[in-house]
Amino acid sequence: MTSTAPAPVSSSRRVLVTGASSGIGAATAARLAADGWSVVAAARRAERLAALATSHDRIEAYPLDVTSDDDVAALVTHLETTGGLDAVVNNAGGALGLDRVEDADVAQWQRMYDVNVLGALRVTRAVLPLLRASAAQTGGSDVVFLTSTAAYATYEGGSGYTAAKHGERMLATTLRWELAGEPLRVVQIAPGAVATEEFSLVRFDGDAERAAAVYQGFQPLVADDVADAISWTLSRPAYVSIDELVIRPRAQANNWKTVRTGV
Repeated sequence: MTSTAPAPVSSSRRVLVTGASSGIGAATAARLAADGWSVVAAARRAERLAALATSHDRIEAYPLDVTSDDDVAALVTHLETTGGLDAVVNNAGGALGLDRVEDADVAQWQRMYDVNVLGALRVTRAVLPLLRASAAQTGGSDVVFLTSTAAYATYEGGSGYTAAKHGERMLATTLRWELAGEPLRVVQIAPGAVATEEFSLVRFDGDAERAAAVYQGFQPLVADDVADAISWTLSRPAYVSIDELVIRPRAQANNWKTVRTGV
């Protein structure tokens, strides 16, 4: 009987993590570095990336705006000349506002779509040749999309964010179908409520009280929980694909029902 236990990651295996300056991205970069990956941690905030890289000797900081064609082109040149790429984790994203459709801020919708959907598209399209080249040598490469349970169902006030995440989910699903037969896995991780230092704070334009109220009365996920899930999907044997993984806190039944017991 053949064992399906994951083999240790070779020190030559390299992964790009976008949105890595905080929250799930930073936790994922740290976790994958601990797993043995060489990590290119990319985000707009160079100072935060530098601090992350200082604390982990397997992490390289790379300032990047996923909405910039020039930034992404420069990233690909850097990757090509410094060892290629074996996996990408499209984590850059976020939510803005919680407005009713009749009060929607079009600029916020545009920004969410630009980062969550077009940013993931821009990066994925650009690095696919590198991933194919790696897969030809190693037998497999990976594209991971960090979506949300918002990619599966909407909720009142969430139309802008859920529209963007539904779009990103369809991007991931379509790409998986289009790459069928190639040694590339396309993985979608869809977390529910995750308490990070910035997600809700950004959503509510710095209103700390409103942001904190989102997670009151129950135990939400934390960034390390999602990083652990990403690590697990990447560690599966090459013939095993985790197409979609939904991960929620136990108290969250769905996007509009969370049992708040005061815990």
